[in-house]
Amino acid sequence: MNLRRTTTTRRALAAVAITTGLVFSLAGCGGDGDKEDGASKSSAPATQRESGDKPEASQSSTGEPLVEVKSNGITLKVTSAKRDQGGFVTLNGSVTNGTSHVWVGSTWKSDERELASNGGSLAGASLVDQAGKKKYLVLRDTQGRCLCTKFEGGISQGQSTDWFAQFPAPPEGTTSVQLQVPTMPPAQLDITEGE
Repeated sequence: MNLRRTTTTRRALAAVAITTGLVFSLAGCGGDGDKEDGASKSSAPATQRESGDKPEASQSSTGEPLVEVKSNGITLKVTSAKRDQGGFVTLNGSVTNGTSHVWVGSTWKSDERELASNGGSLAGASLVDQAGKKKYLVLRDTQGRCLCTKFEGGISQGQSTDWFAQFPAPPEGTTSVQLQVPTMPPAQLDITEGE
């Protein structure tokens, strides 16, 4: 009986710790409105990429995405890649549907059984530290929900939506990683330190 209570208590504490970390991370990853001095969020898009082309890094200080890749009519932009104090790396960006139908993100879901219930989401994304030869999968809570955006209802033709995904942080010395999202070309990113 005591073992059961201890296990239940530990699970509850772990869930609270993960939820608290997520709340603090999301609060710290709020909009960059202060940096834009009231300017419109729509900025000149980075150079468009065709399917399979390598992405180019752009200057994030200009308001342009860090990276933009295209494949099968879908455009994925990464606008920030920040190392948080809690040992996470949080990526933010947008995805645009350039196809002729509603896009639901089903090809981006994870193959892991634990994340199967996340459906169309960024659960299948990963960060690869090529120098350290390690792969970091999207974080998940104790219920098997990814700490990432789910594209519920899909994205209509010509529409965009913002997304986020959290990963374990690579070692402090690692500043460059590769974002891998199923069906998209890999995107090389520089990690910045969170505030």
